[in-house]
Amino acid sequence: MLMPKRVKWRKQQRGRLKGKASRGNTVAFGDYGLQALELGWIPSNVIETGRVAAVRGAPEARIYIRIFPHKSVSSTPEETRMGTGKGEPDYWAAAVKPGTILFEVGGGVDEPTARKALNKVAHKMPIRTRFVRRRQ
Repeated sequence: MLMPKRVKWRKQQRGRLKGKASRGNTVAFGDYGLQALELGWIPSNVIETGRVAAVRGAPEARIYIRIFPHKSVSSTPEETRMGTGKGEPDYWAAAVKPGTILFEVGGGVDEPTARKALNKVAHKMPIRTRFVRRRQ
């Protein structure tokens, strides 16, 4: 499971996602990428599921994961009364803004293969995405 090795504070506040991504919004490592069109949290198990789908879709390609789950999301157990404090960290998630590149595919793979692999990844994601190409 993807998660930070160490954190200063175990529990984080929810925060607020707004605006567009100003960093991590260009294809930097590979030739093709999967770009987020909506904002949201992507859990670490979904990122891992996307990685597995990309590797199975294009086994000869080089896969780059451009997001990392830094945010701990906590929840209290069901049927717990109010006033017992904040719950324990439940899972880790990556906070994603529109424009963020989620996955990249490189390694000399052709466009139809990359499109097929990233389409499999897009079906796993909880947000809308699109296929993008590296700018020349």
